[in-house]
Amino acid sequence: MVRLETPDCDFDTPAPDFDLPGVDGRNWTLEDCRGENGTLVMFICNHCPYVQAVLDRIVRDTRELAGHGVRSVAIMANDTVAYPEDGFDKMRALSEEMGFPFPYLLDESQDTARLYGAVCTPDFFGFNRDLKLQYRGRLDASGRHRADDGVRRELFEAMLRIAQTGRGPEPEDQIPSMGCSIKWRE
Repeated sequence: MVRLETPDCDFDTPAPDFDLPGVDGRNWTLEDCRGENGTLVMFICNHCPYVQAVLDRIVRDTRELAGHGVRSVAIMANDTVAYPEDGFDKMRALSEEMGFPFPYLLDESQDTARLYGAVCTPDFFGFNRDLKLQYRGRLDASGRHRADDGVRRELFEAMLRIAQTGRGPEPEDQIPSMGCSIKWRE
């Protein structure tokens, strides 16, 4: 496992489009996932301990954000041959088990992850209503181990701000996410 951190937010970068299969049996595009007040694109996977440590919080926060006009989507881009625990059937099972309130999509070609510049799981991209990047930080202070329940909800607060003002926190107020590297195919 290689631990990586996300780069700084490149404000106002447009969200790349995608057309990817979801565990629900349909294909999803960026427009299908777009929220009225913002869109959160997350790169996650099943096996990463950093994702596992925060998955229940991701579900909680995305469910609450939906009530503020922010829609979310999760994309899994790892090499599923080398990491079969991230395979499509296991993605579907995890989505059902956790009750994902967002589409969970497979980026088998890894093209979408490359377009976004995703580097690790979890990697969060918070876009405003115009699909311009405003947040590239972490969920909260959790790392590989779950943080205390009272930890500040950094991603949630950032996305609420984006929903209300169209702008994310200043760069110095965005702490990089960290996690396992995307498992690129050879």
